Amino acid sequence: MFTVTKKNCMFLAHMGAQGSLGQAVYDMAKDGYDFFAVSADLGVASGFSRFIRDFPENYVNVGIAEQNLISIAAGISSEDLPVIATSWGAFASYRCADQIRTFLGLMGCNVKIVGMGSGLAISRFGGSHYGIGDLALLRGIPGLTIVAPGDGIEIYYSVCEAMKAKGPVYIRLTGGDRLPIINSDLDYDFEIGKGNVLTEGEDVLIVGCGILVYECLKAERLLRERDISCTVVNMHTIKPLDSEAILGRLNHKLIVTVEEHNVMGGLGGGVAELLAGVSNKPPHMLMGIGDFVPLAGDYEYLLDVCGLSAVKIAKKIEGALGK
Repeated sequence: MFTVTKKNCMFLAHMGAQGSLGQAVYDMAKDGYDFFAVSADLGVASGFSRFIRDFPENYVNVGIAEQNLISIAAGISSEDLPVIATSWGAFASYRCADQIRTFLGLMGCNVKIVGMGSGLAISRFGGSHYGIGDLALLRGIPGLTIVAPGDGIEIYYSVCEAMKAKGPVYIRLTGGDRLPIINSDLDYDFEIGKGNVLTEGEDVLIVGCGILVYECLKAERLLRERDISCTVVNMHTIKPLDSEAILGRLNHKLIVTVEEHNVMGGLGGGVAELLAGVSNKPPHMLMGIGDFVPLAGDYEYLLDVCGLSAVKIAKKIEGALGK
């Protein structure tokens, strides 16, 4: 299993989101961990090439049939083995919602779904492949843990920890073939359900998830130049939410949630639900994708169109503070 070193972080960043997923799955199999991997005709795209080559009896390709993907994964898990099931995030969530509700929510099957290319990561395929509402759809399913890792090393640890944990998990992958490095600190510690505080400030609490945590960090540097200090929290676990990371920092002037997801029902919605029961709290600004489907384009272009680039995040925070 990989340890957190600058070399490993750089390696996984260059491997990309699916490459980091495949590395984690392969390493766990090499270490003797017993599980199955199931894909909807996306074995190579999932980074499973070496796993399929060396552990063919532990791999099942169900074809382009995502609902069968979840049903078959649930059936295999009844043999008391964890199963990792992969497809594009838009299809792993929307197309499979009833199967997830039944087999993972109601029956608690030990299946780990990986929604690849969520958010705007595979924008070249257009709106049908945008995974911008998966969190809103899945957060309400009982017993389902939801993780949205922010870089390669966090994807790696998310997969390993999810596979070792008992019960259903949805892992939301954002980012593509090259990833930024967010967690290169040698003291980095990943724990499902506990956010990581990346910077400490006094004025603004920025809570981000997925690859957009990198944009949050860039926005923090821009705001620092304007004498606005920010705490940035990498909230990699959407459910259960790390309430203490937020409730312990209500002395800030503003809380901002940033996500590559529809502004309704995702991380921002979870934080808003948490804050609803608090009387003395700062304003909460939700940043995400509005109630529209952006036209296909380059990833950086789409972030800018949706107001999620570092420059636009910083500018909106300045405006909220009256700067």
